[in-house]
Amino acid sequence: MELLSVIRRWHLRDRCSIREISRRTGLSRNTVRKYLRADSVEPRFHVPERPSKLDPYADKLAAMLRVETGKSRKHKRTVKQLHADLVILGYEGSYNRVAAFTRDWKAAQLREHQTSGRGTFVPLAFVPGEAFQFDWSEDWAIIAGERTKLQVAHVKLSYSRAFTLRAYLLQTHEMLFDAHNHAFRMLGGVPRRGIYDNMKTAVDKVGRGKERQVNIRFSAMVSHFLFEAEFCNPASGWEKGQIEKNVQDARHRLWQPLPNVPSLEALNEWLETRCRELWTQIEHGAQPGSIADVWAEEIRHLMPMPRPFDGFVEHAKRVSPTCLVHLERNRYSVPASFANRPVSLRVYPDRIVVVAEGQAICEHQRVFARSHDRQSRTVYDWRHYLAVVQRKPGALRNGAPFAEMPPAFRSLQQHLLKRPGGDREMVEILSLVLQHDEQIVLTAVELALQAGVPTKTHIINLLHRLIDGTPLSTPTIPAPSALTLTTEPQANVERYDALRRAREARHAS
Repeated sequence: MELLSVIRRWHLRDRCSIREISRRTGLSRNTVRKYLRADSVEPRFHVPERPSKLDPYADKLAAMLRVETGKSRKHKRTVKQLHADLVILGYEGSYNRVAAFTRDWKAAQLREHQTSGRGTFVPLAFVPGEAFQFDWSEDWAIIAGERTKLQVAHVKLSYSRAFTLRAYLLQTHEMLFDAHNHAFRMLGGVPRRGIYDNMKTAVDKVGRGKERQVNIRFSAMVSHFLFEAEFCNPASGWEKGQIEKNVQDARHRLWQPLPNVPSLEALNEWLETRCRELWTQIEHGAQPGSIADVWAEEIRHLMPMPRPFDGFVEHAKRVSPTCLVHLERNRYSVPASFANRPVSLRVYPDRIVVVAEGQAICEHQRVFARSHDRQSRTVYDWRHYLAVVQRKPGALRNGAPFAEMPPAFRSLQQHLLKRPGGDREMVEILSLVLQHDEQIVLTAVELALQAGVPTKTHIINLLHRLIDGTPLSTPTIPAPSALTLTTEPQANVERYDALRRAREARHAS
């Protein structure tokens, strides 16, 4: 382009002939003449068409790319996978040619969208403490040696860009509420607005424009934390682009390679620690300093964290004749006095609380049905069935709930069931936990087994001595091998002779 500028300047300004310009530049007169006749001041080069091995498969590859465009981000195939599919069809070219074609095709699609008015956005700006964004993602981790699918809740402050992650096994209401409790605790307060998509755990029905029919329990949580919930337009993820970008970045920062942890609780502790470390390592970009530095400024503008929201989901259930209630293909035991009666189940992320007559009657650790396990699981508490075995002591022998008793109780049961009436005696011993602390009863049973006297009388005696604080063994007093008296007794038989000499008529023999 510089040579063309020199040629034009010599000819048009200095009035040099074509012969003179050819002599100065070393170009032929025809070349100089061609440059001078060109209308443009930039040279145009003709790129010859070269046949490519991809040409016969270009239409097929374009069709593949259109199909992949309609898929979700997690299910899209990579360019390497598309290249492998073309090789199966007979393509003998390189991967680089396929990648170049893909880049050109995507650029053309982007230009088309921009021309039609789509793909143009307005940058957003937030003030400290104004808003946070929320979203879910699906990721994987190795928990207790098993590859487990997780539902991860992401929360991000829009100004400081401080983010939190918490993993769950399900994406339900109680998980959503628990995620907000932990997020606000970790972020140090509550912003004024929350930005969400139209997730089913929050929106029951999407209306026209910004009209939403919000779930009652979600509204209760919003009212508890005193922030305003704002929902994006359908299929408009760019309205909460910060959290969408955070989901993508987290897959590289946290989930590759897969975390290997012993439990879900340990995973969430690791995620919280790792997020705080990333705050100090990632530069904010729009503000000077790291995310942690800007977060320290924003925390002063957040509303102080209130008490945690009691985010349970309540279900009405009826207790079966076997003292069980059903939830999510699993069963949980209930005290026998509530058999065949209606109760309420308060479902939390980690536990199940059974409520009746306005009181919590029992609590169980929540279990989750696995996708590959079609059998339901039953969680027993053997104490719930003591009222039943008091009437039917024979059920103690093969009762499923009593297989989970402490080892000392099961060992005592093996001794007592060998005797006549041992089942009733065992029931009476187990019933002691209804009036006394279970650990004290268990200690009495262990002492009776060690002494080799596993009887009800001896166990009750030990139990009362433990409760009263009486020593369980008589203290021994050390004594010398030989005792010496101060006044030694002497053998004197004269008193017997005196009795014989006495004038008495008769003595009883």
